[in-house]
Amino acid sequence: MYFIGLGLYDDSSITLQALEACKESDVLLMESYTSALAEGSIERLVNMIGKPIELLTREQVEKGDFLKALKGKSVAFLVPGDPMMATTHIDLRIRAHDLGFETNVIHGTSVLVAVPGILGLQHYKFGRTITIPYAQEGFRPRSPVEHLTQNISSGLHTLALLDLRASEGRYMTANEGLGWLIETAKELGIEDINESRLACVVARAGAPDCKAKADRIGRLIKLDFGPPLHTLVIPGRLHFMEIEALKRFAGAPDDIWSG
Repeated sequence: MYFIGLGLYDDSSITLQALEACKESDVLLMESYTSALAEGSIERLVNMIGKPIELLTREQVEKGDFLKALKGKSVAFLVPGDPMMATTHIDLRIRAHDLGFETNVIHGTSVLVAVPGILGLQHYKFGRTITIPYAQEGFRPRSPVEHLTQNISSGLHTLALLDLRASEGRYMTANEGLGWLIETAKELGIEDINESRLACVVARAGAPDCKAKADRIGRLIKLDFGPPLHTLVIPGRLHFMEIEALKRFAGAPDDIWSG
């Protein structure tokens, strides 16, 4: 069973190794609840591979019941980005192994690698990644802001993934994510996260029209970053080389370094 990463943006991001593995497989499965590819990508992948692709729901992947019916077949499980970035995919690989599947991983580019590179930030200076969820009535999790605060106190950068619900066509924007952070920090009385803090937005990483912008949250939240997917980075302590990179590649204004 192959676990195949499709890369960042669309069907053109797939590697030759991944494409060959897909063509060799009897069954092609794909999930799109952890990330998504550009519109039309799945249809073009089907044409490239010459075989149908069955889309799985989050519930199907988490239960893993479909694996038993596929014993004896060569299976390719396709994932936007990298296939081993989600806990559910690691769990699925364990289940497949326990059922007797020989498993192989073909990695794809992930935002966890690409976004720091786009901004010119050093990968080893990132702390724990957080996910900003859509608000649910009567519930606002504290952990994303708490982990962000811990990273800030350690001088580490924080990559923030934004919630998506592909089946509903909902993709959280950078503006919504920044607003969520500010509102939650206010509720918790956390002063380090405010509209004066530096943040970075990367929109459509890997796309020809990828956009990167660094500025204070109060300014960023008013901008239009275009179609999804969006990713946030809240920088910690910056090296002088990172400062120069943000100025050149993310349009950070000079006054950002005054506080």
